[in-house]
Amino acid sequence: MPSRTPDLPYPPNASESARLPRLDQLQQLGQLQQLPSLPSDEELVEALRGLAVPFEEVNGLLAARTRLDRDRGLRTFFEEMLRTQAAAVGTLGQPAGLDRDWAAGTAGGAGLATLLFVALAPLARAHHRSLGIPAEVTGSTLADLGRQLAVSRWRGRSGLGNARWLTLHFRGELFQLGRLQFQRTRLAGADIPATGAGGADAWSLQLHIPDHCGPLSPAACDRALDRARVFFPRHFPGEPYRSCHIFSWLLDPQLADHLPAGSNIVRFQRRFSPLEQPDRPSVPEDTNPLKFVFGDVDRPLDSLPRDTAVQRALVDHLRAGGHWYVRGGRLPFPAVGSVNGDPTNDHSDK
Repeated sequence: MPSRTPDLPYPPNASESARLPRLDQLQQLGQLQQLPSLPSDEELVEALRGLAVPFEEVNGLLAARTRLDRDRGLRTFFEEMLRTQAAAVGTLGQPAGLDRDWAAGTAGGAGLATLLFVALAPLARAHHRSLGIPAEVTGSTLADLGRQLAVSRWRGRSGLGNARWLTLHFRGELFQLGRLQFQRTRLAGADIPATGAGGADAWSLQLHIPDHCGPLSPAACDRALDRARVFFPRHFPGEPYRSCHIFSWLLDPQLADHLPAGSNIVRFQRRFSPLEQPDRPSVPEDTNPLKFVFGDVDRPLDSLPRDTAVQRALVDHLRAGGHWYVRGGRLPFPAVGSVNGDPTNDHSDK
């Protein structure tokens, strides 16, 4: 996920489609008398597999499941958060209600964040079905749970590195359509001109680039954007999206000074119009590209690999005393053009 989700405000009076029924095939979630339950051990293994959870995580999650059964206090702690998150399925723009590292500092809390989303998965799938969303889209979207566990392991951490991020997937705010992820956002106040979205109801799809999904080839991105043109009017007809936007280190114009003009990242940048954000000071975010490209932000620069053009560009710029910045960009929607480039696999002058 080489893009950053900014803290954008949302108004409480969301549109009719933003206040979608919370699982009209079940009950109103706010009135559920019985919480979703975790499957038994054998069924849990299958549920984990269905969410692309790496095999290396399975035994630890089974142990976490056992701890929940045996520790009443831990189970109450888990169920309180499960109730909160279950009630939020089908909402838009509400607070996550979940810290990035929820349960990580709790005694016996290892693995609970992952189990929380496993328990929510049947509700998320039912919500998708109520909207007519294809099972293939549901599967690819919820599989980000397994991807985030793999990314955390690659970065030398255990468990989920950012549980808050996954609330978007399981509430129905974010969908993966092929190579790109699209987050439904309704902007307000200063964020409307910042993203270039117009009108009192400024709907804009925020783009995210998932890790471990192969190159961002022009054809793959065109297919994703073409799918989005059909997907959102069909399943969210009350949300008139007229733009896509992204906030990412990939849009730092300094990259064009270090990479060939035909490189993937430079081609990617050219597809976006810069967002004007005069009220937001530019603050260096050097750890952002280091995290996504190298996984480890604490290693000395001299020890980082230099196998690709982007790796060399990032390190050389920092060694020369420079800094990297997150920048915003906009694409018109639905009349969006192709997006080129592969930010994490740029081998243009390897």
